[in-house]
Amino acid sequence: MGIALERGLAVLEHLIQHPQGLPLSLIAAELDIPLSACHRLLADLQRYGYVRQARKQGDYVLTTKVVSMGLGFLSSAGIVDIAEPLLERLAQTSGELVRLSIVDEDRLTWVAKSQGMRQTGLRYDPDMGMDARLSCTASGHAWLMTLSDERAFELVSRQGFGKPAEYGPKAPTTIKALVGFLHAARVRGYAVIDEVFAPGMAAIAAPVFRRQEAIGVISIAGPSTRFSAARARELAPALLAAAAELGPISNASSLFGRPALGKG
Repeated sequence: MGIALERGLAVLEHLIQHPQGLPLSLIAAELDIPLSACHRLLADLQRYGYVRQARKQGDYVLTTKVVSMGLGFLSSAGIVDIAEPLLERLAQTSGELVRLSIVDEDRLTWVAKSQGMRQTGLRYDPDMGMDARLSCTASGHAWLMTLSDERAFELVSRQGFGKPAEYGPKAPTTIKALVGFLHAARVRGYAVIDEVFAPGMAAIAAPVFRRQEAIGVISIAGPSTRFSAARARELAPALLAAAAELGPISNASSLFGRPALGKG
């Protein structure tokens, strides 16, 4: 990959994490790109419509072009049409946020969601299109539980545990701590977290299998105040049934079936 292309993609990926925008000097410093080279990259990205300046000589932000491309890709791949009825049914049953993530080589990305219709109370609704943090999300644990410990730890080590302050108070920060979560998930057949990904939030997740290989994950998440351990056990059969139903029909979407390389 050419250095200009590599740096350009790095800039786009970095700005995705900062929707409020960043100044040129900070982008260059955080990505270790010379200031003049970073300015040229941003000028090119701006000319092609991928970034804009919030104001004259102000912070650089992504345009909706990247979002449009992603949504167009998901639509063309057929994933929304396939998964939407299942996600909506599960969201109605649970009253909580239901999400679908897909395995794409060594990444797990949230691509679709459905929010249960609650008239009052908290709503938990993170952005789509993000890669799941494998070490501390229910979705991440549900995928990792289908892999060998060696492969799971390789993926987590590559992605990193992240900064403890960014996640819940019970988030594992070492491989040893993660082992307990994965082994418990394998025993019960689905992953469970409480105040792991975020303070005051709980979730359960189950892998979607096709030909005995995990190709995605369905999760249910909500505030711990109403998403208790008992509630999680109550919803688990519906979650597992939805995952089992999606697996056989996933062939209709080209987005499924791109498993992790080098699976152990």
